[in-house]
Amino acid sequence: MSQRSKESIRTWLRLLSCETVIEQRIRSKFRENFSVTLPQFDVLAELEHANETLTMSKLSKELMVSNGNITGVVDRLEKNGLVNRVRPSHDRRIQYIELTETGASEFKRMALQHEQWLEELFSGVSLEEMNNLQTVLLKTRKSVAALKASE
Repeated sequence: MSQRSKESIRTWLRLLSCETVIEQRIRSKFRENFSVTLPQFDVLAELEHANETLTMSKLSKELMVSNGNITGVVDRLEKNGLVNRVRPSHDRRIQYIELTETGASEFKRMALQHEQWLEELFSGVSLEEMNNLQTVLLKTRKSVAALKASE
């Protein structure tokens, strides 16, 4: 095995372990502080950022998950009064999802806390180190995307 192969494997494993640890902490904090899951937060965030109602299909596409996965998440959010489903009279097959007032308000609270958690989790990393890491990660993503495009 070449040195480059060994370093590629080490890099992949370090990326994966960092992502896993951070995600576990964030998932736990959302559950403990807001009784929501990370996928529920992601749906709320997508609706907030879209600043419009989204169809279930558009929502699943934006979040890169299946319609089936989105359906269960939206069911729970609707049950908790954070989103509404709206069916247009001209086509009852389409479902638009929108934040309720409560959902928008709760999302703002969650987003502020989420930002604070991430700041805390990265407190041992300097701004310069974060900028360098972001540069390397962006370069990595572009490298991977270029390979996929040529396949």
